[in-house]
Amino acid sequence: MNRLAPSILSADFSKLGEEVAEIEKAGAHVIHVDVMDGHFVPNISYGATVMKSLIGKTKMPFDVHLMIENPEKYIEDFVTENTEIITVHAEACVHLHRTIQLIHSFGVKAGVALNPATLPDVLDYVLEEIDLALVMSVNPGFGGQKFIPSALHKVKALQNQKELRNQELIIEIDGGITLDNIKMVTDAGAELVVAGSSVFGVEDRLCRVQQFLNIMK
Repeated sequence: MNRLAPSILSADFSKLGEEVAEIEKAGAHVIHVDVMDGHFVPNISYGATVMKSLIGKTKMPFDVHLMIENPEKYIEDFVTENTEIITVHAEACVHLHRTIQLIHSFGVKAGVALNPATLPDVLDYVLEEIDLALVMSVNPGFGGQKFIPSALHKVKALQNQKELRNQELIIEIDGGITLDNIKMVTDAGAELVVAGSSVFGVEDRLCRVQQFLNIMK
């Protein structure tokens, strides 16, 4: 089943709980949590405290995307009863396999993200070990960027590998997703779709979520 994961990076933090409740009511499946450190990416977002403030306010699982250096130092901070997935960047991990094992040790699904210029071959020796592969369709670090079309080729390549080597693998895409391109990304094989400003950046979020879900069916 295709799932929509709105990113709270684009939400209004002065009323975060209300906005998350609104998109949950509209039918969104997952909350995407973008964590930036100002080193791996050129921006700083928020930490585990903001994410944990949503516990008890939503039943949606957390999809944590760590765009940070040395992610292994902070993984435990993001493990909660709501946390379904923790994703680290292949480019940020010196010991990627060990980091995947660490995530699994907390009973959480492990994902690996790939920047736009990173080949999917990076996952060759861990593909059977991971639960999710995240294709970045923008350069990480800022919301509201335009979709990079070459990401579709990467999604298709991962879909082929999924069928051959890890049929439980979740393929996720993040960056520049709009009503105009969401069908393309799901047709290519993306099953978990992140949308930030195109959900939280509009006035009628309930209607927008439902528009996305109708296209994703």
